[in-house]
Amino acid sequence: PDKYYEMYKNEFREREIAKIYKLYNSRLFEANAMDFDDLLCNVVKLFEENDDVLLHYQNLYKYILVDEYQDTNTVQFRLIDLLAARHNNLCVVGDDDQSIYKFRGATITNILEFEKQFKDAKTIRLEQNYRSTQAILTAANAVIAHNLGRKGKKLWTANAQGDPVLVYEASYEGSEGNFVAGQILAGSRGKNFKDYAILYRTNAQSN
Repeated sequence: PDKYYEMYKNEFREREIAKIYKLYNSRLFEANAMDFDDLLCNVVKLFEENDDVLLHYQNLYKYILVDEYQDTNTVQFRLIDLLAARHNNLCVVGDDDQSIYKFRGATITNILEFEKQFKDAKTIRLEQNYRSTQAILTAANAVIAHNLGRKGKKLWTANAQGDPVLVYEASYEGSEGNFVAGQILAGSRGKNFKDYAILYRTNAQSN
């Protein structure tokens, strides 16, 4: 909090936030509590300042697997780096085209520069898809090809080609809902409604 205050003491909004931050931290300390950020930052600080503690946990966790690596942040990277430094048995799984948590502090640099940061790393590309038809994967490949800062991949499947992907641009939400319902009703002969699934990106769309 003191460092944050020094950095922003000349800016009214940030200066007020610094005061709240300091009060918040003191309340946590009084309650002998930590929030989620503390669980990461304080452990990293503990490891960086106490070699014996770091050594204990490096030997305790000799093999480390990190899933959704594209969504890790700087502190999480530092924690992983410290823990893996002794034995170098680190496996990460991630997809640079699925990085969606930048607003939460995630940095895609962690996955894009993994081979630079861990020199002996071996990359295994998991490009075969077992769920989707080729038509869906062809459309997905065309969309993700426009992403900036990516390693690149070519999704494929041994499944059938499947029906072409249909794109419908609705002018408003009512039109969108009517179109989806109409598609289901038109194709529902001999099928049950439970055979259909509607996926939406934000919960508000369910209305």
